[in-house]
Amino acid sequence: MPSAVRVRALHGAISRGTEALITHGRVPPSEYQRMRAPFMAGEFPFPVKYGYATVGVVESGSGDLLGRTVFTLHPHQTVFDVPANAAVPVPTDVPASRAVLAANMETALNAVWDAGAGPFGSVAVVGAGVVGALTGLLCQELASADVTLVDVDPSRTSVASRFGLEFAMPEMAPTDCALVIHASASAAGLATALRLAGDEATVLELSWYGSADVPVPLGGAFHSRRLKLIASQVGKVAPSHRQEWTHRRRLEKALSLLADERLDVLFDTPVAFEDLPAELPRILAPGSGVLCQRIDYSR
Repeated sequence: MPSAVRVRALHGAISRGTEALITHGRVPPSEYQRMRAPFMAGEFPFPVKYGYATVGVVESGSGDLLGRTVFTLHPHQTVFDVPANAAVPVPTDVPASRAVLAANMETALNAVWDAGAGPFGSVAVVGAGVVGALTGLLCQELASADVTLVDVDPSRTSVASRFGLEFAMPEMAPTDCALVIHASASAAGLATALRLAGDEATVLELSWYGSADVPVPLGGAFHSRRLKLIASQVGKVAPSHRQEWTHRRRLEKALSLLADERLDVLFDTPVAFEDLPAELPRILAPGSGVLCQRIDYSR
């Protein structure tokens, strides 16, 4: 491999929503190519080697990267070779263990860009998982919005509190929001998101449902309130930033945003790589309560 580096993994992270869909064979054939991770091996539906959040140390290859801690969009693996330009240095003020959130933070950053310039007053984020929580945090930090995380799990109050955001159960969530972001990957959550939107508001859909058919309640006040339902997906840089931002620059920005110790509230107890096969059913089970499952590799 020309200009390659060898990376020895330190930490990884499981993207629970996406990896659960893949584990259960719920990638529709129309998305087989678009859903390929950068260094995925195999073919959908099975067998595949998937994942896109690994942090490690460069132990051979490019002199500029040798010995540096890097983030790569690589599946779960102990040692691997990638092109040097696919190994993005982790900032010195970001712990390697927290840098596994880079792909999630990049998704959240792109979502804020896709939402539009604002300004947004009241923002509701329905679904306080990792991506939803990070998107809410960025809406507060970058768009100075008043953000409420909305979730059916009351334990997510701790995440909202740590981030300085409000929290509400769906039935108590604020209505007439200027922007609603949906990240619960459920039909009920999408219905809640549409209900919370104010006149001519945007509902930004971050969830991916795989092969599932999801009912969308477009009756009621959807038309009279002139709501806008749009999708955000990290595979392309948001149109508003596409001329000036490359994928590499966006990922570097996401890594820099991880210099925030509040983000550690998102981590569950780490799992050793060798224990992952036995632990995955628990981690990926609906209702497990796991936010970001970190994988730790022994060196």
